[in-house]
Amino acid sequence: MLVGYARVSTEDQETRLQLDALNAAGVTRIYQEKTSAVGHRPQLEKALSELLPGDVLVVWKLDRLARSLSDLLGLLDVLADRGAAFKSLTEPVDTSTAMGTFVVQILGAVAQLERSLIIQRTTAGIHAAIARGQRWGRRPILSDAERLEVGMLAHYGVPPGEVARAYGISRPLVYRLEAMYLNDKKPTE
Repeated sequence: MLVGYARVSTEDQETRLQLDALNAAGVTRIYQEKTSAVGHRPQLEKALSELLPGDVLVVWKLDRLARSLSDLLGLLDVLADRGAAFKSLTEPVDTSTAMGTFVVQILGAVAQLERSLIIQRTTAGIHAAIARGQRWGRRPILSDAERLEVGMLAHYGVPPGEVARAYGISRPLVYRLEAMYLNDKKPTE
């Protein structure tokens, strides 16, 4: 029996492309989840536990199954222990032969290298952007002048709820801005 596994890394991604490919390949049972390959993957564990000798675990692409070579090799050992094989729809992989297992190991190493390079490029890009003075995160709700006004109003007795409504912010932010206003005041004031 062909057993499929589809995975995306985040909740806002979709598995439709993988599901279409698995269905077209004749997969009869598909397990899918939206989670990182690094963490706990209950649907993968369920798929692995239900594999019988002669079954084939099918994925759309190798990196949907594992992100590191050691993870991939561990999963291949589990499959071998269960008498099952592995197939990727986008890579030429057949683990029923020694050469196929070797190819899987090479592809796993390449996937791990690619992931490491992506992390390295992303980190370098972030450092370069910071060096250029780029700010990260969303834009502030209030300008510096408005932040000062909110802190002053709260300090001089305007109820925090009124200040929050007037500026479209939360009451906890009003309290934080008041504290910042008090900390920024000079001792002569």
